[in-house]
Amino acid sequence: MKPVRNIIALLGIVLTSFTTTSAQDPLPSWNDGPAKQAIVDFVRTTTTTGGANFVPPEERIATFDQDGTLWVEHPMYSQVMYCLERVPALVKEKPELAKVAPFSTVLELLHGDRAAMDKLNMDDLLKIAAATLTGISVETFEAEAKQWLAEAKNPRWKKPYTELTYQPMQEVLKFLRANGFKTFIVTGGGQDFVRQYSEKTYGIPPEQVVGTAAGTKYGYAKDGQPFLTKEPKLLLNDNDAGKPEGIHLMIGRRPVAAFGNSTGDQQMLEYTRAGSGARLAMLVLHDDAKREYAYGPATGLPDTKVGTFTQKLYDKAKKDGWIVISMKNDWNKIFAFEE
Repeated sequence: MKPVRNIIALLGIVLTSFTTTSAQDPLPSWNDGPAKQAIVDFVRTTTTTGGANFVPPEERIATFDQDGTLWVEHPMYSQVMYCLERVPALVKEKPELAKVAPFSTVLELLHGDRAAMDKLNMDDLLKIAAATLTGISVETFEAEAKQWLAEAKNPRWKKPYTELTYQPMQEVLKFLRANGFKTFIVTGGGQDFVRQYSEKTYGIPPEQVVGTAAGTKYGYAKDGQPFLTKEPKLLLNDNDAGKPEGIHLMIGRRPVAAFGNSTGDQQMLEYTRAGSGARLAMLVLHDDAKREYAYGPATGLPDTKVGTFTQKLYDKAKKDGWIVISMKNDWNKIFAFEE
């Protein structure tokens, strides 16, 4: 009878282990459904040794867009808000700019004239970015960015921008890393800006951030100490086709998983899916106006210039086997601070 008892005991250990593992849901903020299942299945199939779709640890690369994928991007990108709010300090240094557009327009905006935002076009924003992000040392920029991030608050939630990350996506990042994946941010936002908070906010170190990058110039201070000055010279526009180009340049491996939320992420997902073996491509659809925002214009949602998700992109995702994440239906919790 002793062998039988041993078998029963062993079976009990196995069953207990299975129950414990099953009870530890790695994605508790996700509702059960195809999106959640796709993530769990992908991780299982790519990490099962000897499986047909096993991915060696060194090749487990997952890339994430940031704005609209990992944190809130509406009504305006956080880095744009940073640049706008830097204008008063810039005008103080250069008073002649106070009566020159687009800087005068920004001053109107910051004094409460919300209609002034409609006067700003892409060229205006580029001028503002060049004036507020360049011509200073890397250390000066880092100090100013860190101070703004510590003090600035989103106007809707009255919380720091770094607290407005999506809890379901934070769980995906941790789940992937727990299974041997390296997680990278691949963003159209400024690389230097995102690197100031990526490690503390997402657990992603600065060397794993690929973003739009400007040039720097090496020089010496009066005391002979070397430093870098940020220059108004674009090195990489990390949007659209720039994303796979940046991935090749900065990472050197094709991702096996990629996450985005807009037309600017299309080429990154295409590039990821073009590889062999198991691949995961996912897009976040903002369709929850009550808990966050609703915009598309895919599926009849309101159109937007910030984080545009077109019907054409939605149709392509469905056709090519990409998973569209419905914020409304797939996430039972959006922010960590929700009760």
